[in-house]
Amino acid sequence: MTEQHEAPNGVSGRALQKDIPQATVARLATYLRVLAMLADDGVAIVSSEELAVAAGVNSAKLRKDLSFLGPNGVRGVGYDVAKLRTRIEDVLGLSQGHRVVLVGAGNLGRALVGYGGFRRRGFTVVGMFDNHPEVIGRSVAGLVVRDVADLAPAIDALKPTIAVLTVPDDAAQDVCDLLVASGMQSILSFAPCELTAPETVEVRRVDLAVELQMLSFETARNAPPLAEVAHAVSSGRIAHRAPAHTAAGHPALKHTTTSHSATEPSSKGSVVTP
Repeated sequence: MTEQHEAPNGVSGRALQKDIPQATVARLATYLRVLAMLADDGVAIVSSEELAVAAGVNSAKLRKDLSFLGPNGVRGVGYDVAKLRTRIEDVLGLSQGHRVVLVGAGNLGRALVGYGGFRRRGFTVVGMFDNHPEVIGRSVAGLVVRDVADLAPAIDALKPTIAVLTVPDDAAQDVCDLLVASGMQSILSFAPCELTAPETVEVRRVDLAVELQMLSFETARNAPPLAEVAHAVSSGRIAHRAPAHTAAGHPALKHTTTSHSATEPSSKGSVVTP
C-alpha cells in the first residue's frame, strides 16, 4: 500500500474538495462508515468488491469515487482499511474534528445530543440552547442547557464549526439569522421550512416527513395491485390461516406497557428568538 495523506503532486485533501461532486461526497461518507466498522472488526485489507457490496454500490462506481482521492489501493490486493479511512476523513474535513452547538432542547434535540456515534465520527457537541424556562439549566448528556439569549457570546467562546437546529418551524428562520449574525458558516436544520441565508453560509435541511413520504411511495409502487391479491386468495394461492391461539399467549410475545409522564417539552425545542 502506498496511499498516504497526500495525493499526486502533493495535492492535499483540502485542495481536492472543490473537484469532488456532491453525489460522490455522500457516498464517501457511506464508505467511511463501512471502513470504521471493518476497522472495529480488526479487518486490515478490503477489496473493492467487498467494500462496494457493504456500501450498496457497484465496484466500478466505488473505484471511480475513490479515484478522486488519488492512489489508494494495490491491484490484486485491495485497500488498506486504516489508510483509506484516514484519507476519506481528510477529504471530508474530519481530520481535526468539529465542534457543534445545538439549538432546541426538545425530544429530538436531546436524542441527538445523547447519540454517541457523532463523537466517534469526529463531531463533538459543545453547547445546547433553548429558551423554555423549564428546560434551561437541565443537564443533557453532560451538557447544561443554556439560554438562547446567550447564544452569540457562547459561540464566540465555544468556537463551534457547525450549528444544528431542532426548533419549531416558526422559530427556525429567526434562530438561523441569529446564528449567521454570530458568525456560523455551517447550519443543519431539522425544520421542514426553507431557510434564507447568505451565499457564504451552507445550510442543509433534514425533513424526516419527506423521507417517510419517499418510503411510502416506494412501498406503494412495489405493492401488488389489490385485484391481484384478491385473485390469489380466491384461487387458493394465498391460504386463509386461523389465528394461532397457543402462540398468542406465549410470554415472549407479550408486550408490557410503560406509563410516561408528560413532563418534557414538545418533540422539537421550544426556542424562539428572544
